[in-house]
Amino acid sequence: MESAGPSAKREQLAAPAIHGNAPLPVVPTAEAIDLEPAVAERSEEPSPGAEQDEEESLDHISRLPDHVLGEVISLLTIMEGSRTQILASRWRHLWRAAPLNLDFCGLPASNNMLPSRCALVSAIIAAHQGSGRRLCLPARHLQCRADAVDAWLRSHALDNLQELEFYFCCAKHCDPELVIEALLPPPASIFRFSSTLRAATISNCYLVDDMVETLRFPHLRKLALMCVKISEVSLHNIISGCPGLECLLLSTISSIRCHRINSTTLRSIGIRSSSEQLIIEDAPMLERLLYLEMNMQMQILVISAPKLETLGCIPEKYTDSKIVFGSTVIQGLRIDSLATVVRTVKILSIHMLFFDQDMVIDLMRCFPCLEKLYAKEGEKNLWRRKHLNFLRSHEIRLKTIVMRYCRGIWAQVNFASFFVLNARVLESIRLEVAPCNYDEGFFEEQHRMLQMEKRASRGKKNVEGIHDVSDLDLAHPFACGC
Repeated sequence: MESAGPSAKREQLAAPAIHGNAPLPVVPTAEAIDLEPAVAERSEEPSPGAEQDEEESLDHISRLPDHVLGEVISLLTIMEGSRTQILASRWRHLWRAAPLNLDFCGLPASNNMLPSRCALVSAIIAAHQGSGRRLCLPARHLQCRADAVDAWLRSHALDNLQELEFYFCCAKHCDPELVIEALLPPPASIFRFSSTLRAATISNCYLVDDMVETLRFPHLRKLALMCVKISEVSLHNIISGCPGLECLLLSTISSIRCHRINSTTLRSIGIRSSSEQLIIEDAPMLERLLYLEMNMQMQILVISAPKLETLGCIPEKYTDSKIVFGSTVIQGLRIDSLATVVRTVKILSIHMLFFDQDMVIDLMRCFPCLEKLYAKEGEKNLWRRKHLNFLRSHEIRLKTIVMRYCRGIWAQVNFASFFVLNARVLESIRLEVAPCNYDEGFFEEQHRMLQMEKRASRGKKNVEGIHDVSDLDLAHPFACGC
């Protein structure tokens, strides 16, 4: 969609830019991208003959019913969705009534001018003729622009909203705990979509008991609470009020010393918290337990999680932290007590101070069915030739090993080569390297040093180079780091 020339960059967004029949306020930005390129030029009514020719040449997508096309448009960004108006006369009215997908970050503004974006949000919501699908706003607006947020949330343009996100961005040198202490409750309208929401991220606010004690989210599948102040009772009420909840993220939750999880539907839990305890009392469907960041003395007690397959990232540096499976205790990354093994865990992510085969082999004793290991880089290698008994009595089931920040030093090579030579079902070793090492010569040298021709496993095996996090498989929980 080409611009008509330099004049195409307007300082004012005309009415067709949003919904064609509702005028918008002047937006003080020269950087604003047109929401209606070429729409004005095509706004004249075509002749009957031209209209008939256009209808006859419609593509198969344009022949779909309006409500189907509206759903497709609602999956696009606000900018992309608005541009569908220029495709054909068939499409001109669709975006105006399609479920609204409004992301504050995707709006144009000169030098990131906050007032211009807020004015644009107000204009879009006021002019929208359909219902809502997704609304994404900065969480700071809940504190500094609460009246505007309340007005937006009460608009009929957001009826039947399915996704609501108040994303939190903490200043680089700001202590989240200090931020939390000064938080105010959000406007009550934030929960008016409780009956239709499927995904919600609530951040930077104080959820008082009276506000949440009767809340019910019958269709909610994903919930994130980030940098919020909430009581343990209220957190329990919210979780129990989500009968279909599958994913739960708790990040920097204040006022709670112990998180207790009882849910028959949860499949994934992510936690970044200063809390002292996380107790998984009853989670029969839980498959992933992910630590985004752990308290230095945090204790995680898993009482019942019979389907748990993915665990991590476990840091070695917090030697006072503990993970307990029944009577088996892992302190830091050391097995303090190995009374029972955990056969369900197949994917493990760890952060070692240095690569240590002893430590990894102890972990494999605890998790004998382990298939994928993600390990962050270390400085030294403590490989010792004392694992013959282990190799004789245990089958290493690892299929994938990922080594982060790999530089190809001998300590790292020795660590990896142990598994190359002894893991019979190993399928791939991924080396996440710096851009300066991302060349064929580096990987040819790694093949030679890892003695790939002597590998214990058979079939095609790969040493994969990942020089950027975006190269990883985003479907995997540890693909973007741990």
